[in-house]
Amino acid sequence: MAFQRAFSGAPWESHVGYCRALRAGDRVFVTGTAAVNPDGTVHAPGDGYEQARRCLEIIERALADVGARMDQVTRTRMFVTDIDRWEEYGRAHGEVFAEHPPTTSMIEIRRLIHPDMLIEIEADAVVSD
Repeated sequence: MAFQRAFSGAPWESHVGYCRALRAGDRVFVTGTAAVNPDGTVHAPGDGYEQARRCLEIIERALADVGARMDQVTRTRMFVTDIDRWEEYGRAHGEVFAEHPPTTSMIEIRRLIHPDMLIEIEADAVVSD
């Protein structure tokens, strides 16, 4: 089976040794995606909704890079630093997936790689012809 990989250009990818998305046959896996701007700065510090939206934008681009779409996402995992803000994250997720909801989890964690990051999202998809 051939693997197809997509990279976002984030400096962490080469340093840590991972890709943004990997397609293996009809399965696509998108790595944990934080709200980062193209220049590497954290997007919308302090705004859970905007950070979640940015994560989902990056995921959508990664999926497209390997021939997948958001409506093919079967599972998301949201890692958040403050579960009490679940409505902010959930609103963004709900807007994107309203017509094609995947399974999901929201898990509170102690922290992310940068103190201004509030959320990181993973996604899995199945590409059907």
